[in-house]
Amino acid sequence: MVSSPKKGVARAPVPVEPDLDDEVPGVEEAAAAVAEPASEMQETMRSALEKGVTESRAAFARAKSSVDDAANAFEVSFAAAKDGVAAINAKALEAFRANTEANLDFIKASFAAKTLSDLVALQTEFARKQVGAVSVQIKDLGALAQKAMLEAIEPMKEQVAKSFRATA
Repeated sequence: MVSSPKKGVARAPVPVEPDLDDEVPGVEEAAAAVAEPASEMQETMRSALEKGVTESRAAFARAKSSVDDAANAFEVSFAAAKDGVAAINAKALEAFRANTEANLDFIKASFAAKTLSDLVALQTEFARKQVGAVSVQIKDLGALAQKAMLEAIEPMKEQVAKSFRATA
């Protein structure tokens, strides 16, 4: 059930809000006084943000350049390491071939030995030559490995030194 207002009852008047611009003197001046610092603050914030974006772009460009340089150094380093390993493998195969030939020559010579003392003398001479040959081969392989390692590390070493010079 809906109740309707009773007749004869007076309604309360609805209050009308006064227009403050008309009644309060100096509102426009106050609004202008607040707007001017707000505008300056916006401009300050805008310039600070633009400066931050510019500095961020420059920092990104420097970081990208450093990463590219490091990637190039890794590529050169890996290429040098690959070449060094190939050289070491070739030298090791050469040593293996030389040792195999020496062993086969010894076996042929031992079949030709007439006495046990000839065989012992042949074995002693073979062992002495092989010890000398293997020691030279190991020395050569070690020098080659050291050279390959230095050539592989050098690009990275230069890149790290360059990076530290750039940040200093």
